[in-house]
Amino acid sequence: MDKELKVALVQSSLIWENPEQNRTNFSKKIASISTDVDLIILPEMFTTGFTMNPENLGREEGEHTLEWMQKVSEEKNAALVGSLPFYENGSYTNRLFFVKSDGSYHHYDKRHTFTLAGEDKVYKAGSERLIVEYKGFHICPMVCYDLRFPVWARNTEDYDVLIYAANWPKPRINAWDVLLKARAIENMSYCIGVNRIGSDESGHYYSGHSAVYDVLGEQKAYSEKEEIVYAKLSKEHINSTRNKLKFLEDGDEFNLLL
Repeated sequence: MDKELKVALVQSSLIWENPEQNRTNFSKKIASISTDVDLIILPEMFTTGFTMNPENLGREEGEHTLEWMQKVSEEKNAALVGSLPFYENGSYTNRLFFVKSDGSYHHYDKRHTFTLAGEDKVYKAGSERLIVEYKGFHICPMVCYDLRFPVWARNTEDYDVLIYAANWPKPRINAWDVLLKARAIENMSYCIGVNRIGSDESGHYYSGHSAVYDVLGEQKAYSEKEEIVYAKLSKEHINSTRNKLKFLEDGDEFNLLL
């Protein structure tokens, strides 16, 4: 029997530096999901917008949001994914959490901090990729600017799904569209991008374009408005395509030095 992973992409506007109100808004949106889903994906920094002032929030906000994610995940019986400013050991990271319905979780710290906005001066960059095994699928979650760096996403571990949670602005949205599709094709995996919409306090406008691409780069879901987008991922599609087209086996071997 073909294993399926049912995903929900929550494309939403965000309230600037207001974690409590954003959590309330996302609680309502997630509660509106009437169909059974396995995985719910939120944008990058979904509680704040892409802020470079995490000290405005209070150091405990990251923990509060993680607790909220655990609660929502349990209530919906689905995994919940999204990134947020997180304070730990004297510094902030742009930390993505993959929270399961039993309360367990994994985290990934954004590797490529966005120097154009000074993110590298505010948030400590991560140094390790994350591969999560979930319901028979191996999932590699990343954050926004990571999308521009194909070596970091190189599928050397046979993951099935690549995820990007993002705040990707409209002026560069063409790159977002092209690179999501490229990451799917070159890694022979599903590639999911979840972007926000609306404007932020820095004057940037976001046009969504959240999407799902399959192993061959075919678009399976897409949106430019505030809504929840649904898609089903097929394990059989991954396996049959890779068995027929063994492109991953012909890749160049290399080691990544950090």
